[in-house]
Parts: sequence; C-alpha cells; structure tokens
Amino acid sequence: MLKEVVFPNHRRYKSRTEWEPIGFFSECLCNATQFDLMLGFFSSSAISVLSAGFAVFLYNGGRMRLIINDVLTEQDLNAISKGETGDSIPFFDLSDIENLKSTLSERDAHFFDCLAWLIRNNRLDIKIIAPKDSIGISHTKSGIFSDGINIVGFDGSCNFSRTALVDNIESLTVSCNWDGNIENAKIKAMSDDFETVFNGKDENVVYVAAENVKTKFTDVFNDKSLKNLLEDEAKFLQQDMQNNGLPKSVLKTLDKAQNRVEIIVEKIKEQNEVIATPANVEPSFPYDKPREYQIRAFENWKANKQKGLFAMATGTGKTITSLNCLLEIYKRCGYYKALILVPTITLVEQWETECKKFNFNNIIKVCSKVKDWKNAVANIRMLEITNADNNLSYVIISTYASFVRSNVFSELNKFPKSKLLLIADEAHNMGSGQMLGRLGEISYLRRIGLSATPKRPYDEDVNQKLMQFFGCADAYTFEYSMSEAIENGALCRYYYYPHVVKLTDAEMTEYVELSKKIVKIMGFKDADSQEMLKRLLLKRKRIIHKAENKKAAFLQIVQQRMNEQGNLKYTLVYVPEGNEPDDNNADMFDTADTMQTDDDTAHLIDEYTCIVRDINKHITVRQFTSDSKDREPMLKDFANGNIDVLTSMKCLDEGVDVPRAELAIFCASTGNPRQFIQRRGRVLRTHKDKHIATIHDLIVVPDNCFDSDCYELERSLVKSELMRVRDFATLSENLNDTDNELEDVLNHYNLSLFN
Repeated sequence: MLKEVVFPNHRRYKSRTEWEPIGFFSECLCNATQFDLMLGFFSSSAISVLSAGFAVFLYNGGRMRLIINDVLTEQDLNAISKGETGDSIPFFDLSDIENLKSTLSERDAHFFDCLAWLIRNNRLDIKIIAPKDSIGISHTKSGIFSDGINIVGFDGSCNFSRTALVDNIESLTVSCNWDGNIENAKIKAMSDDFETVFNGKDENVVYVAAENVKTKFTDVFNDKSLKNLLEDEAKFLQQDMQNNGLPKSVLKTLDKAQNRVEIIVEKIKEQNEVIATPANVEPSFPYDKPREYQIRAFENWKANKQKGLFAMATGTGKTITSLNCLLEIYKRCGYYKALILVPTITLVEQWETECKKFNFNNIIKVCSKVKDWKNAVANIRMLEITNADNNLSYVIISTYASFVRSNVFSELNKFPKSKLLLIADEAHNMGSGQMLGRLGEISYLRRIGLSATPKRPYDEDVNQKLMQFFGCADAYTFEYSMSEAIENGALCRYYYYPHVVKLTDAEMTEYVELSKKIVKIMGFKDADSQEMLKRLLLKRKRIIHKAENKKAAFLQIVQQRMNEQGNLKYTLVYVPEGNEPDDNNADMFDTADTMQTDDDTAHLIDEYTCIVRDINKHITVRQFTSDSKDREPMLKDFANGNIDVLTSMKCLDEGVDVPRAELAIFCASTGNPRQFIQRRGRVLRTHKDKHIATIHDLIVVPDNCFDSDCYELERSLVKSELMRVRDFATLSENLNDTDNELEDVLNHYNLSLFN
C-alpha cells in the first residue's frame, strides 16, 4: 500500500541525496495498482530506471495509462538529439517497432515485454500525442500512483532518463492525498490535466492512433508469463548491483527491489506446488458413458462456436450434460476451467458434488456461506497470470447473488476469456435484475445456459437478449422435452390428479368484490391505476392461495395415501405461498416489494405441516425453507427414508435434487409456467427403487355466476389456469381422470381442456 512507503517529510526527491528519484519510482511501482504517466518520450535509460519495479507492479494487478509523445517528426528528432543539456539522448522511434526491437539490449527488451504483457491482459491504455502544428515536443513530466485507497502524485524537472534520474541534479515534488487539503488540490490539478489529455480534450495537441502501436507491441515482443518477467527483472537488478559506479543511495534502492522480486518469485513457486496441475486422478465421465442426447448436446454446442442454450426438461441431467462439455474440453486441451453460476447455496453444494464425480478438482465456492473464497480465487488468478504456458485447471461455483456484486464480479470476470467455460444453471435467472445489466460486461467466450424453462413469460425483449448472449439466433442449441424424456426413460411416468377446491361463502364474497374493482380499473394505464391494480390482484391472489378448503382437500389426499400405502414416505408438499399472483402475469410481480407475506401466510406452512403430523405420530415431517440451516442433510435424510415428508414454499423449485420423491402435492396455486414445470420435474426424477410418480394438484376455481364483465375476466383466468392442468394431464398415464374431474368447471365457463 502507498501509505506504507517511507516518504521524506519535505516530500521532495533530488539526485545525489538520500531521497533519490529512482527510489521513489521503485517504491511506488511496487505498492500501487494504478499508474497514470505523462512523459515526453521513451529512452533506453528511462525504461532501465522503471524496470526496477515494473514486473512487481504487474504482479500486484497493476493497470497503466500512458501518454507519450509520438517522436515522429523531424523537428522532434532534432530537439531530442540535442537534448536539454546539449548531450545526445538515446530515444526510441515508435514508428518502426520491428526495427526498434533489433536495436534493444536484453534489458531494454524486458521493459517492452512488460508493456506487451499489459496490452495482452487489457491493462494498458496508450495515448500518443504530438504538439499541434508541430511546434515543439511534449515534455510533460508528471504522473499519479494509486492503490485503490491512497493516491500519490508527482511533478517536477525529472525527465525519465537515466541521465536525469541518476547522473544529473534533478528533482521532483510529491503530493500524498493524506497530507491535507492543499496536497489533495495539487493531486486533483494533476489528475485533471491528465484526464483532459487522455480523454482527447486538450486543444494544444493532436492525437496519433495508438491501436496500431499496441498491436505491433504484442506482435513483436515476447508473450512471456509474469513469472518469467519477474525472473528477468531479478536478473537485471542483480547486474545493476554489480555496477560500482552507481551512488550508494541508488544501490540501496536496487538491493531492496531485488529482494522484493526474489520473495515474489519464491511465493509463485510455492503456489505452483500447491495448485499447479489437476489431482493425480484423471477427469472422466462418472457413469458408463454419456447418453445419446448428452453427446448430441455437446456436438451442437461445439458446432455453435462453443456457445449454447440447453432447454432440457427438469430431471434429464442438465448438470451432467454441461460437465460433459467441460470434460470434452479437457480431453482436447489438457485443462478445464469453469465458472458455474447457480441460484441457491444448496445448488452450490450439489454442483460441487457432481464436479467431484467427474474428478474435477481445485473447486472454489463463492457464496455468503463461504468466508475464505477471496484468497482461493486470488491464488488461482495469480497462477494464471504468472504461468501463461501452464494449463491450470479449476472450477469456480458461485451464486448469482454473489456474482452480481461489484467487488465479486470484478474478481470473477478476470480469468482467461477464451479458455474458461461459463455455465449458467437455471439460466432464466440471467434475465432478471442486476444480472441482466451484467450481460454486456461478461467477457467469457465459451458459454452454456441450462434451464427447463429458458424463456421468461411475457418478457420477449429479455428473452432475445438471453438468446443472443448464449449465441442462439432463432432456436435453442439443444432441446430435450419432457415428453421425449419420459418416452426414453430419462424421467419416470406419472399419474396426475387435479382436485377442484371451492371458496367458502365469505371468501367468495370478498373475491367477487375485488374482481369488480379490478374490472373497473383494468383499462386505465396511468401509474396510480396500475399500482392500484397490482394491489388488488395481490389481495385477490391471497384469497386463492389461502383458500380454507384447501386444507380439507389436502387432508383427504394424505389420509388416503396413508390408508393405501401405510406410510407417507418420499412425499413433497408445496404449501401456499401468498407471494405471487395467480394469473398469467405472475412474472410481472416477481419483485422484492411483492415477496412479502402477511402473518397468516407465514403460518400456512406450519398449518400444513401439522396436518401431516396429526395423521400419525410416527410420520416424520420437516419444513424445507430458506431459513433451514441443515438443508443438505435434510435432503439426504429424505432420500434414505429417515424423513417421510418435506413441506416447502419455494425452496424446492430450482435444481434441488430429490430423485427419491414419489408423491407431490401442489397446494400452492400458480400461474407461472416456470414454477409448475420445475415442481413437476422434482418428482419425475428417476431412481432405481421408483417405478412411477403421483401428482395431486389443488385448483381453486370460483363457481358463482358473475355479471357479464366479471364473468369474462374470470373465464380468462380459468383458461390460463387450465394451461397448467392441460400440460400436466397430457403427459400423464390417466388423462381421462382429469377430464372427468373438471367437467363441471369446463361446462360453466364454456371451455375445453384441449383447445
């Protein structure tokens, strides 16, 4: 950190004194992460001086912005050749970089190797300027160091040549931002000058295109790893130490710089020993072989430039399909690098388990539950940048909530963009909130999106953005439907039983009153009316969700199951939530301010849990909620039969693996296609001891006659509810049972189940 550097009290550096200018640059480079530099021109002596800490600056994550003179005009060449002291000053003409390299000493080439490394890693921005009308050359000598907290600026006569920094009596004045208002004002003035020039607003200069120069740097100079650059720097510092002609103060600075570089080189060696290669066990497919459709998914993804959105039914092995793609990368390239994004902490744990089955190692978990992930990520990143030729392998698993945070995103978005594979589980989450705003910033080229329900209902603009992000033009890269999965045995067959539940008289009275109010304001588009509409829909939704008669229907279902089977093992219960509307606009209300539940709703999970518990004292029932501290052990106990019934609100919606579930009871009314598709997928996962699944679905349908306006409104809502019923019934083993159960409702609203 810059504040740890020992500065002279008078903040002035002067040659041939204890406070040598070369010491200032060496110390600040080794303690800063940002360096903004304006100088007149490059000279061999200038880059020799900066080499006393430049590779360490890179190692610390340094970024640099550089403003230099073009050194192209005849007038400039003459001015430089005369020099300010009358002596010839060696300079580098950037108009011919290929020829420039042939003139460099090994030491001089080191500095340009460092610049090339910065360019390749997107850490260097260059502005090349020339005085307007070719009058004079730019000899600005100033700059600013920053470590992200503290700032140090410098200005003075120092000309960034070895003559200036070592031999001449040169000086520079330093300003530190912790020294008070006056010094802060000086730093601001320096910063403003730099930004004016850098942003192209200085009317006294003309700007020369820099991209060609940057490209030439990377084409001509070596692509060395940071480890090699540090070793080179240590060697050159050792050579300097043998120069008895240097002042003692300069030798002292160089000795300190050499010790610092050697410590870093040793640290890198230690890191390499800890995490240099994958474990001895070779990554491999954990089962006999990939299924035909999993191979097809990989081939489609590869043909699509290693981008794709996999629309795969819940329970068909999306996780294994994507990890098989990562395995294929390893087979071809000798490494695996992945960043996996998931919605929940439970899924972080499940993905880690699946990765270990493939023998993928070096797994880092990033979420609120893990405290030391920063050091682990920093170690991996450092190994990446210090060993450019090392095929390092690792897997990072992060929740979306952690990934979108600015400090986390900046760290996880810095890995090799062409090598790392981004896997987005439940990829529809990429289209919500802050995550949507991050899409354009994500640098990784290899991408896989996974979801049983990739499309966000009623949000076509976001759907298109997601398709574009995953490289899909008009169709998913790979699609594996639920009907195809059931037919092929990837999911188990199931029976579906809808149960029509009526509102009580009191509920129906309130429901009708709310419906009439909704009809009256539906046509108004102003903000106040829309806000009122939202409140009314939420209030009416709670009536549906909390319908009192659901409890009696639920009790009848579990009691009948108990009588038939003698137990309730492997039962999932989705209890009423009260936090989403019950119509086809559900996704519109999926925001933080509508996720609140009233006290009655919060108690519903307790009530439904008690209904199960009161049937038989030997039944073990647990609540699986966001507050559950032992969710992973709970799922294991459920799988092995130690827990008979899990009651949940939304925590079993996305990705949670419960293959042993045989019976699911949906007490929560939802018009959100993603929810009911995900929930059905939970209970259709295959298991060696499971042959068929059963789903019971409680459907609240108002059965009173409304006036004509309300009737059309309710008919529309019932029709949307039947979308879910139709989807469930069509793939079930007992389609006729659904038609019989809903006959009266269909007749009342003049609807058909299948059109």
